[in-house]
Amino acid sequence: MPEILNAAAPLLARHDLILCDIWGVVHNGETPYPEAVHALERARAAGKTVLMISNAPRPGTVVKKQMASIGVTGGYDDVIASGDVTREELKKRPGLKLFHLGPERDLPNYENLDVSLVGLDDAEMIVCTGPFDDTRETPGDYEDMFHEVSKRKLLFLCANPDIVVERGDQLVWCAGALAQVYERFGGEVLYAGKPHPAVYRDAFALAGKLRGRPVEKNRTIAIGDGVRTDLGGAVREGIECLFIAGGIHSNDLGLDKGRVPDAERFEEVFAEAGGMPTAVMHRLVW
Repeated sequence: MPEILNAAAPLLARHDLILCDIWGVVHNGETPYPEAVHALERARAAGKTVLMISNAPRPGTVVKKQMASIGVTGGYDDVIASGDVTREELKKRPGLKLFHLGPERDLPNYENLDVSLVGLDDAEMIVCTGPFDDTRETPGDYEDMFHEVSKRKLLFLCANPDIVVERGDQLVWCAGALAQVYERFGGEVLYAGKPHPAVYRDAFALAGKLRGRPVEKNRTIAIGDGVRTDLGGAVREGIECLFIAGGIHSNDLGLDKGRVPDAERFEEVFAEAGGMPTAVMHRLVW
């Protein structure tokens, strides 16, 4: 069973590479968690390489600016986001006609790509970065659309495999939730982020460049608050995971009631990932 930690330093000490989630670990979309940022700064000072691995449907360069805008300016070497993986997939399809499903703020994702944004009737692929309006829409609002579109066998590129994400004290629906609805109607989905392999392949390649040599998986740890994404990806990659229980699964683990999760809760909540994290903390602290 996972160990419950009050401090991350002893666990992080035996790793060279830290793959850290962003939303739910270092901030909640609006407010940073200073102790988490401090922990990552201490890890870097101890010679660790810290890569932020996010399912944000925007390129890592944009995610860096978003973090800086709410006060997270340090604690990491670089950022790899689902938006980067999405762009790489689109580069493989020059001349593609795509339908953008998501808020207008994500339209810059397609800059300098050989693609055309078209209406749904003319599209060759759907690229989903989330609901059009994640402040009021739910996945159920898209059932009629997906029921019809799935008959055309359009590939659905999910630019954010998260189901929900923290925004302040709320949870908002992400593209992963819409992808599940599309799959339910028999549609084919291509996922661009955690827990799928491409983002980890890119992370290990970048870490090798930063450290000047390949990083072994047994010297790598993931930190995150998502069972399906962070823990699931770590299990699939064969790397250790420090699970942050105070994020999107805090209610599932009983933390909303002020109690420490017990073994029965661990088995129930972590079952979807196919394995257990190495350790669990409420919030990341050094």
